[in-house]
Amino acid sequence: MNTWWVFRGSGEPHDGIARLPSPPPWRTFDGRDNRTQRPEQARTYQADEETLNLVNTAIYLRRPLLVTGQPGVGKSTLAYAIAHELGLGPVLRWPITSRTTVRDGLYRYDAIGRIEEHNLRGTEGAGGQDPPDVGRFLRLGPLGTALAPSERERVLLVDEIDKSDIDLPNDLLDAFEEGEYEIPELSRLAEAVPQVTIGTSDGRRITVDNGYVRCTTFPIVVLTSNGERDFPPAFLRRCVRMELRPPDEARLDDIVRAHLGADLDGRAQHLVRAFLDRREQGELATDQLLNAVYLTRHVPGDQLDPERLANVVLQYLTELS
Repeated sequence: MNTWWVFRGSGEPHDGIARLPSPPPWRTFDGRDNRTQRPEQARTYQADEETLNLVNTAIYLRRPLLVTGQPGVGKSTLAYAIAHELGLGPVLRWPITSRTTVRDGLYRYDAIGRIEEHNLRGTEGAGGQDPPDVGRFLRLGPLGTALAPSERERVLLVDEIDKSDIDLPNDLLDAFEEGEYEIPELSRLAEAVPQVTIGTSDGRRITVDNGYVRCTTFPIVVLTSNGERDFPPAFLRRCVRMELRPPDEARLDDIVRAHLGADLDGRAQHLVRAFLDRREQGELATDQLLNAVYLTRHVPGDQLDPERLANVVLQYLTELS
């Protein structure tokens, strides 16, 4: 029997789970919101000189950074690394689908909830009371929160924008260029209720004047793309563009050491070379290599050799999609 097996398939209950080693650092869960922070990935991110030049260019110019590259090269992680190093708080992540609209990112309005509360008040005979506060039924989305007034810049991750509807990139231009947006549901009430307090996607409360939200510091915007479509020239002209290339052997060694904190032994070096060879034949993500190297630390070599380990973990993304 393989000694590293926790589940043995015997049907007999046992306490093998107690022998499970500590999880990989990137799979440690401590109650924090991993969608917005990802501390391990942010702390260990390895950036080359070209990446640093382009990121800082976008920050200085207050322009969105459009990052393209294969899946798994660290496009999204870059946003978390920027927020972590500069102390800018949790990342405001906006995942994009083919149905996403700009309004989805700016704010959500629960019109049905407001109507239901208004009707409930009428049923309870509270007709003389003030109507329900409209601010309770509005909540800013990640884009809206990034453009809300703030003492310091926020990091906005617009993830996989190439999956969007064809109109979304151009629709974003107005918000990015003007640094403001209108909430029509509040503009219509501005004469009677000029100030309304509403919630943000990160749990804050802000006051909106006359239905308009205006930023005081332009956010650091990271837009990621897997290169599945082209973007309009007007959109590209307003972005700082960067292509993240897969890391070479030296950078892979640095990435593994940063995550696992030790020099690579013979089996791990074999996996790095196998990863590089297989990457030439199809898409592989760096986290697949990290998973494989982690297993070499806990699985005896005579029970799972590097070649079998590579076959188990280093599967092409193109085969899985």
